[in-house]
Amino acid sequence: MSARRTVVTIAALALVVACHKAPPEDVATTAPVPVQVEAAHLGTITAYVRVTGTIEPAPGADWTATAPDKARVTEIRFAAGDYVRQGAVVARFDAPPLRADVATRASERSQAQARLDNARRNFDRLAALLEKGIASRKEVEDGRKELLDAESAVRESGQTHAAAVDLAARATPIAPFSGVVAERWHNPGDVIDANEHVLRVVDLRRLQVTAAVPVADATRVVVGHAARVTVPGGQGREIEGKVVGTAATVDPATGTAAIRVAVSGALPVGTPVEISIVAEQRPNALIVPADAIVREENKTTVFVVGADKKAHRRAVVVGLVSAEEAQIVSGVRDGEKVVVKGQDELPDGATVAVEEPDKESEPAAEEKTPGEAPAAGGAVERPGTGGGGAAPPAGTKGESAAPAKGRGPTQPSAPATGPTQPPAAAGSPGPPTGGAGATPPKGTRPSPHP
Repeated sequence: MSARRTVVTIAALALVVACHKAPPEDVATTAPVPVQVEAAHLGTITAYVRVTGTIEPAPGADWTATAPDKARVTEIRFAAGDYVRQGAVVARFDAPPLRADVATRASERSQAQARLDNARRNFDRLAALLEKGIASRKEVEDGRKELLDAESAVRESGQTHAAAVDLAARATPIAPFSGVVAERWHNPGDVIDANEHVLRVVDLRRLQVTAAVPVADATRVVVGHAARVTVPGGQGREIEGKVVGTAATVDPATGTAAIRVAVSGALPVGTPVEISIVAEQRPNALIVPADAIVREENKTTVFVVGADKKAHRRAVVVGLVSAEEAQIVSGVRDGEKVVVKGQDELPDGATVAVEEPDKESEPAAEEKTPGEAPAAGGAVERPGTGGGGAAPPAGTKGESAAPAKGRGPTQPSAPATGPTQPPAAAGSPGPPTGGAGATPPKGTRPSPHP
């Protein structure tokens, strides 16, 4: 009888505990989750291939004056940074051996010409004697051979004389085009060797950037495509450019192909720059911020906030993705508001409170830095999923990874919506476990109202 009474007592206690256990908290009863939203809209989305390179002169826009032979510099008319007009004499060299060589070659040419004149007269005389039967045919053929040899000697002597004159002319180098003196290596009075550099002139109106593009993006870069050239640390200064050349081969050591981008602005030669090349554009596309895309395992979704003030998870098909935007092929309609901040750990159907964008961090986030793009096309990786290893959607090739724009800290699973509980004084007991200020059960959200 005592054992039966004990069993009944234990069962009654278990029933009482079960009746007083707090029911699981439903999503609909939690406090609104703060989020930021933006409306989907129609527009043109552009994807870029981003690479780095260095400003250099275009072919034919870089000229260096050199010494024609071992010589003494007698004059240099321009300093580094000076503007030089086409046809201007930039320097003078004193090279006596060159003048002597010109005189020697001129004498040789005169001698060859005199020999030719004699050979021609002799041949004409022999030809006339042959007609009269006085000279033999062999004598005429010998005269013809002598004439041909003399003509060849004249041509050779003329060529060597012209080469000597050209070499001597380099003693007074002339600028072949207008430009700016980029470098100057010597001063008047210096004795320099043959072909030693003296002055470099660059046409700053004809500049280009040579860059190496990964082979995966090489086919997306086409001659004629527009480009933006940005100087790092240049307060966002951008210069318009255009692709003017692509390589027909790939460097097997680096897996890259060389491209050339002509730039319209004047920059110092050697300036490192970042290039954003238009790879693809799609007009009339439905666009959302790339931050709105959430990737979880094999799913691609967004959270749409409806008139009921709740965030509804939507499966979407993503098209072209740029550094800051993503094209939605299906799953969202024009004008619908998608969550762009606060979607981490956000349950489907959760009540949300829409907040204004963070004005303090927005300007820095808006600055477009070439070479940056959101990870995997700007997608948000949810904890415990495939992470950065998930395959990006079609069209994301060429966008380098970078933090997504405007992303704040990860949304906590149970944000504190009420006032912060002040710390307890030393030696005083903490807040009661069942009253106001109590720590909410794990996995729930506290009520915003005390």
